[in-house]
Amino acid sequence: MNDVSPGTPRPSRARVRAPELTGAGGWLNTGGKQLSLGELRGSIVVLDFWTFCCINCLHVLDELRELEERHRDTVVIVGVHSPKFVHEADHAAVVDAVERYGVHHPVLDDPELATWKQYAVRAWPTLVVIDPEGYVVAQHAGEGHAHAIEKLVEELEAEHAAKGTLRRGDGPYVPPEPQPTSLRFPGKALALPGGTFLVSDSTRHALVELDADGETVVRGIGSGTRGFADGPADTARFSEPQGLALLPDGSVVVADTVNHALRRVDLATGEVTTLAGTGRQWWQGSPTSGPAREVDLSSPWDVAWWDERVWIAMAGTHQLWAYDPAAGTVAVAAGTTNEGLVDGPAREAWFAQPSGLAAAGTRLWVADSETSALRYVAKADDGYEIRTAVGTGLFDFGHRDGAAEQALLQHPLGVTALPDGSVAVSDTYNHALRRYDPASDEVTTLATDLREPSAAVVVEGDVVVVESARHRLTRLRLPEEAVRVESAAHRTQRPATDVAPGALRLDVVFSAPAGQKLDTRYGPSTRLLVSSTPPELLASGEGTGTDLTRELTLNAEVGEGVLHVSAMAASCDDDPANEYPACHVHQQDWGVPVRVVEGGASRLPLVLAGMDAE
Repeated sequence: MNDVSPGTPRPSRARVRAPELTGAGGWLNTGGKQLSLGELRGSIVVLDFWTFCCINCLHVLDELRELEERHRDTVVIVGVHSPKFVHEADHAAVVDAVERYGVHHPVLDDPELATWKQYAVRAWPTLVVIDPEGYVVAQHAGEGHAHAIEKLVEELEAEHAAKGTLRRGDGPYVPPEPQPTSLRFPGKALALPGGTFLVSDSTRHALVELDADGETVVRGIGSGTRGFADGPADTARFSEPQGLALLPDGSVVVADTVNHALRRVDLATGEVTTLAGTGRQWWQGSPTSGPAREVDLSSPWDVAWWDERVWIAMAGTHQLWAYDPAAGTVAVAAGTTNEGLVDGPAREAWFAQPSGLAAAGTRLWVADSETSALRYVAKADDGYEIRTAVGTGLFDFGHRDGAAEQALLQHPLGVTALPDGSVAVSDTYNHALRRYDPASDEVTTLATDLREPSAAVVVEGDVVVVESARHRLTRLRLPEEAVRVESAAHRTQRPATDVAPGALRLDVVFSAPAGQKLDTRYGPSTRLLVSSTPPELLASGEGTGTDLTRELTLNAEVGEGVLHVSAMAASCDDDPANEYPACHVHQQDWGVPVRVVEGGASRLPLVLAGMDAE
């Protein structure tokens, strides 16, 4: 974007009119009203293309909250929900997700990706800025762009106020009616020694202790208001807490997801303290180990006590971390931050949004949600190894029982160790509880018709399931034989890009936002990682480098596959008079389906940060 002072007319350029917003699922958070861009004329519109399975999309929802509040009379944020998984195309599931994640702006449900295609979006999340006259002025892929968008909003406010084309006033958001349930989209549950259950009441930013019946409320822990505050049970604050684990001292550790922190609850008093995290989100280049209260975390989703440490499913970085209470430190335990399914030594493995953990003897089981996989950590002579029991990668999912090598799950969020050595998988988007038996290496179905199960605990021969979208705990008898269901298999349907065999130039387009420049104080400010599924698709060009342009060679004999591209760029405020400029990291992962055909494209451009529409 060009550096334009507030109030200065923007230079003339070919302007692109924003396409109309259309989606077969209709509108949410508008009181039943259908919106059009014409009705929003005069406001600065920010389109947020998201899908509710995506942790990066959830990060962007949090980044936009402050922008939404500070510019509430000039800016209208519109979520465009563009599904990846089959379950996410279900309108009722989108309604649930909008409430679950506290989305306080209009949302267009676009199950057929009509608006996604009109705006030529390639990745989740993507933000598009439309000026008060209805023209596209910027597009940003990935997270970390809130600062740049706010600067652009301030420019647009000044420019269009001077032109008389800015309209101030309330936006079209209409909140849904609150529902009187004891729990609201609970995330995880823990069976306490006294026979009660502790449940993370995620949407209400609190913990709830339920009696042994799983229904009667014993007490609440947390004020119920989003925030980050230690203290007594009635004043402490959480932000969308999820995972819970019992520590050897009898206290409970909580994965306080949106606060990017681990919290401790004293069960005797209800007092809440912080064990790890700063409240800030981890970004590339931040420390990956050190004193627990000084190291940033990123969306911890579950926790488990295993091998004398608290293991953390760090969904936001596609890794497992570990907290050592004796030393008071945290450190990466497995994963590289690259998103995908790669087994091997722990520090070389790839995960994709790990969201559930269960300790079982010599194994730590992992529900790896975005690869629809069940994986585990095993001890090795020189540390730990990662192995996959069920699942094949980012784009294959479904509901299929049988031999593990061909069984399918759909975005599981929880895993539970069972008494016989097998594990139960909360197969969230299949609304099912599944079972994997290592002895037979087979997958069976224990129960169906569970609304988005996200976790389960075993109690006296029963399994108590967290039915997140039914806002309750459900007790089931563990059957001796599993129920088999009709198989279904899916592959994520995204339009493939036709590319020519042989040389392909990959260009990740990055332009530092207005008033910023690339941060080269400590070496290269950019990073590019490229790989493919299957690996044979790339004859050359895979690996990591600092140049955002890469020459790839595609194997015509493979025919089709997915290019995995991960890019990062760092920029700082460009003000020589400022001794301590604010710096920002922009990062995005793409999975680009490609088809190798004669006459296909020889260049693949991907936009990391937004530039003015030309």
